[in-house]
Amino acid sequence: MRNKGYIQIYTGNGKGKTTAAIGLAVRAAGAGLKVFIGQFAKGSKCSEHKALAKFAKNIRLKQYGGKCFIGRKHDAKDLAMARRGFEEIKRMVASGRYPLVILDEITTANKYGFVTVDEVLMLIKSKPQHVELVLTGRNADSELIKSADLVTEMKEVKHYFKRGVQARVGIEK
Repeated sequence: MRNKGYIQIYTGNGKGKTTAAIGLAVRAAGAGLKVFIGQFAKGSKCSEHKALAKFAKNIRLKQYGGKCFIGRKHDAKDLAMARRGFEEIKRMVASGRYPLVILDEITTANKYGFVTVDEVLMLIKSKPQHVELVLTGRNADSELIKSADLVTEMKEVKHYFKRGVQARVGIEK
């Protein structure tokens, strides 16, 4: 008998949303589960990609973003990548092949209008019962929060980035 899959959201303005989701992916892979991670608004390779490659038998990661558009205007290419990604994730979820599906930065995709909140809500409603969905990103919509079974808000209390410390390999990237 398969476990029931729940809806988890990691949101807030603090550091650690993606890190928490990846930690869950590693835990699931350790238990022999198949995991699919779709990253929105991210296109560059980070240290976690190297680590997750060691779990390639159980964890599949795809990025649906190009060059980071924080500080620049997004364009039609960004939108097209996110749309293709969301369509692929819908198929992955519907297949039931992956008991854990992570939509990393999906709330960013919502913010920029790449994927609507209603589309994510439909995905939640249509998922097979055993599939666990994890949604990450800042400013999760209240309707997503209502539909979730677990919501964790990462709250920034203090961050060294404000002192000019840039993202460090192995810690933030």
